[in-house]
Amino acid sequence: MEKILLLFDMWEKAWNNNDAQALLDLYHPDFEFHFHSNGSVMKKSDMSVELLKNIMKNEKIDHRRCIYENDEILIIHQFNEFVSGDKEALMITVLKKDDLLCRMETGATPII
Repeated sequence: MEKILLLFDMWEKAWNNNDAQALLDLYHPDFEFHFHSNGSVMKKSDMSVELLKNIMKNEKIDHRRCIYENDEILIIHQFNEFVSGDKEALMITVLKKDDLLCRMETGATPII
């Protein structure tokens, strides 16, 4: 049986290969990232390959796993470590549109 390549698999491959353009290509033109930390919203038009490369460079991701994915939603759990030394468990929920990532929100729990 042929395995269907999910958006999660494409996201993980892009991240693991430090391919910021491939990651950006997964975002719908209407993409919005709603930050848990301060309530701000970043749109795809606010992003660039350089910005994503910087994010990829400054975050160490461990134990990323797909909790659930279907045609409408993707839910991911992972552990992040930042250059500041801060660590958190992160839950990512992404609504999908036209087979692309469209609206992302995160929830984080600090790890002490």
